Amino acid sequence: MSQIFDFLFGQYASYDTLDIVLELLASVFTIASVIYSKKNNVLVFPTGMICTAIFVYLLLKWGLLGDMMINAYYFIMSVYGWYVWTRTVDGTAVTPITTTSKKEHIISVGIFIAAAVFTYVVYITFDKISHWTSYIDMITTGIFFVGMWLMAKRKIENWIYWIIGDIITVPLYFYKGLTFSSILYFALTIIAVFGYLEWKKNLDKSLAVV
Repeated sequence: MSQIFDFLFGQYASYDTLDIVLELLASVFTIASVIYSKKNNVLVFPTGMICTAIFVYLLLKWGLLGDMMINAYYFIMSVYGWYVWTRTVDGTAVTPITTTSKKEHIISVGIFIAAAVFTYVVYITFDKISHWTSYIDMITTGIFFVGMWLMAKRKIENWIYWIIGDIITVPLYFYKGLTFSSILYFALTIIAVFGYLEWKKNLDKSLAVV
């Protein structure tokens, strides 16, 4: 049992206690944020802003620049998404759940490429490419950038990007030694699947009414 524990959490022996507490706190707010998103509740954004702010600090300290930029971008897009989701015209919400248009799919590809290339430039600039995980980090950065943009616009396809990105991130974070975060992303993968199904149900209902 102790060997299993050491295998999973041994790397935390060298971490500051504050950093461990912050990672756990950020994980709690991340799960809360995704659950609120699953429920199509605007509280997804304030809870998301708290967890991303914490992760920006931790990831910068740990030198995971791509992951750090993802969370900084999440924070900015949470502000934008909060506005979009609460925007009303004559007291009526104007941003329902919808599917992604052809134009938005093209923009999504552009966001993915731009985010991945930008992350690559950052890694090169700061001489941080020392392992193959850096390249995986560039790919997940692009995936999550698109997912966050689509979520802010209340597009159901955002869940597809979250699921793909989470599946890649689970073993990646475990390999990096971030066991708590790896477990977190495993939980997020499951929640994202149910989130997609729940949004799909809401979308089908709205289309039936129309």
